[in-house]
Amino acid sequence: MSTALFDLSGRTALITGSARGIGYALAEGLAAAGAQVIINGRSQAGVDKAVAALKAKGLPVLGAAFDVADTDAVLAAFRGFDSQNLAIDILVNNAGIQHRQPMLELDVKDWQRVLDTNLTAAFLVGREAARRMIARGRGGKIINIGSLTSEAARATVAPYTVAKGGIKLLSRAMAAEWAKHDIQANTIGPGYILTEMNEALVKDPKFDAWVRASNPAQRWGTPQELVGAAIFLASAASNYVNGQIIYVDGGWLSVL
Repeated sequence: MSTALFDLSGRTALITGSARGIGYALAEGLAAAGAQVIINGRSQAGVDKAVAALKAKGLPVLGAAFDVADTDAVLAAFRGFDSQNLAIDILVNNAGIQHRQPMLELDVKDWQRVLDTNLTAAFLVGREAARRMIARGRGGKIINIGSLTSEAARATVAPYTVAKGGIKLLSRAMAAEWAKHDIQANTIGPGYILTEMNEALVKDPKFDAWVRASNPAQRWGTPQELVGAAIFLASAASNYVNGQIIYVDGGWLSVL
């Protein structure tokens, strides 16, 4: 099979929450596959640092600092892309936060904050990207980042679980409405990945041992191990794949 099927040359990809962690790894991977990548985060300094690091590797990257959970900020960002003639061909909705607390102690403001960032933001950014994909008439790719909690719940992370379950069905809703415009919307569900968000869990001997014992791979995954699935879903290789979720979890769900 020709590697041209996975070539992203000539495409522009916006990856939300990509100044660090999984988003940064996906940005580096998609840029290496040929895409021009727009790094996003709330902090201008964080975005600038990530852009500089990837440019130092010779990768084609730009920066756009804005809060994906702020409707006005999202609209302004896309007006900015329009003014720069930046056509988003690939959108990766990766931005996310976590809040660990038992539901009986959970304040509604914390519930809402997680849902706004992890789910509603994917709708907001996805809607604006899709509007332009449809207007251009050449389709596009939307990749929403889910989680193992798109499928299985865990105690103390209720808002995250609900948001990531919603992400799976958001992809299906996008597929149902936008497939006729040659837009493919799919989800990647990472397993337990070594990121800053999970740092406290990695350092917890009991939790770390549980992750290793419960996973057939007997280890945590790395952000770089999500890149292959992202390139597949961002490329022509997945042109008839729509509304699906690909779990990259070392086999964890297969033995749940």
